[in-house]
Amino acid sequence: MRTPVSRRVGLWAVLAAVVLSRLPTMVLLPLTDTTEARYGAIARLMAVTGDWITPWFAPGVPFWGKPPLAFWAQAASFQWLGGGELALRLPSWLAYLVTLALVARYARSLVGRDGALVTALITASCGLLFVCAGAVLTDPFLTLGTTASLVSAGLALRGEGRLWGAVFFLGLVVALLAKGPLGVVLVGGPLFLWALWSGRWRDLWRRLPWWRGGLATLLLALPWYLIAEHKTPGFLHYFIVGEHFQRFLDAGWSGDRYGSAHDQPRGTIWLLTLYATFPWSPWALAVLLPARLRHAAGRAGLRAAFKDDDNRLLIPAALVPGLFFTFSGNILATYVLPGLPFMALLLARALGGRGRASPWVAGLALAMPLLSLAAGAYVLGHPDALRTEKELVACYQRQPQAGRAPLVYLDEVPFSARYYGRETPRAWSAEQAARAIRSAPGRRLYLAVRPREREVFQRLLPMPLTELAGNRRYRLVTPTPEGTLACP
Repeated sequence: MRTPVSRRVGLWAVLAAVVLSRLPTMVLLPLTDTTEARYGAIARLMAVTGDWITPWFAPGVPFWGKPPLAFWAQAASFQWLGGGELALRLPSWLAYLVTLALVARYARSLVGRDGALVTALITASCGLLFVCAGAVLTDPFLTLGTTASLVSAGLALRGEGRLWGAVFFLGLVVALLAKGPLGVVLVGGPLFLWALWSGRWRDLWRRLPWWRGGLATLLLALPWYLIAEHKTPGFLHYFIVGEHFQRFLDAGWSGDRYGSAHDQPRGTIWLLTLYATFPWSPWALAVLLPARLRHAAGRAGLRAAFKDDDNRLLIPAALVPGLFFTFSGNILATYVLPGLPFMALLLARALGGRGRASPWVAGLALAMPLLSLAAGAYVLGHPDALRTEKELVACYQRQPQAGRAPLVYLDEVPFSARYYGRETPRAWSAEQAARAIRSAPGRRLYLAVRPREREVFQRLLPMPLTELAGNRRYRLVTPTPEGTLACP
């Protein structure tokens, strides 16, 4: 029979395996279109231009879609560690580690030291948190900020010291600089519902330094917003009105300057939540909840859980992101990310002592790392499984005439080509490219053409095109094959 110490060591080993298993794919896999490569290109531009105020979507085009905190971290990492994929992904992984530490600290207060370890394990292996921990995104920083604020509020309301009041407002600063006013909503909503549910309005006011903390938050977060508006006028209107109202009220919003709207059926956010909490959601719904409902003691425990003051904060913290986006059609799975640490806390509390002894916990926690490593191995063996231009751009860069002869994408340049090509690839129309080739038949030119468009484009030319490389989306071709190098 295993002793408590051996069980604890075993859980620590599984937690370390889960956290570290994210690193291999962070190092080995290229940036993919669209989100990772887009944010990677923005961070690279920030690093090479030294402009730490305005993130740039492309040279001369400001990016007004997000505040700069994630780009600051990614650009700094780019400068310190070089331009590899790990440098851009590492800040998200570090934000993930700090989020785990905060959740574990809260869990230690709620369910003890062993329960804190179980909570950290559930959080670390929660599907979407695990995936986003190794991706070039802004959402891990929003999640870090909202988690810091809500964990600090919970600990302050439990009477655990003034320090947590300062951390609460620091979390708000992180959320405001990572995502904007949405962070305040995702923190303020659960606290309002907790006070309404528990009736402890006075405690909420007394346990957090609202005046001093609010002033410090404004002094730390507001200056960037004002400087950004001064530097690129129009930012505040687009960001506040467009990104925070029109995007969610109008599912087909045509004002998006940087992408396309997502028109999903209303309520889809809850299906995305089931995906985001894999593998824990299927197990909780299929095993844990039915077991509770079958027995009178379990049903009584559920009723008691709703009367628990700590659960009255955890439940809104877990559900407010989903509730907020229930009636929005323009949604992504990452919108539920801030609620996942608190779903993990609720699950750990529901498991109680069984979670510390059950082999199911360690087994389920290893599901995401194993799936991730298997998927990474598959992709390494089948590079065309990813939407990335890394290898095609690398083939162009190996050509003897690269630099003197441009790399041209027909119609638009994918973000991954922009990143790996250091903003040098150009976008031409088919007519423009054909005209350039006909006017100077011997001109060196490399073209990235979609396979379905190649035959049509070929009819516009007086000479055949030679293919040098290809991927799932494009073929790298040239009208002047002499001296070129075909790539495997």
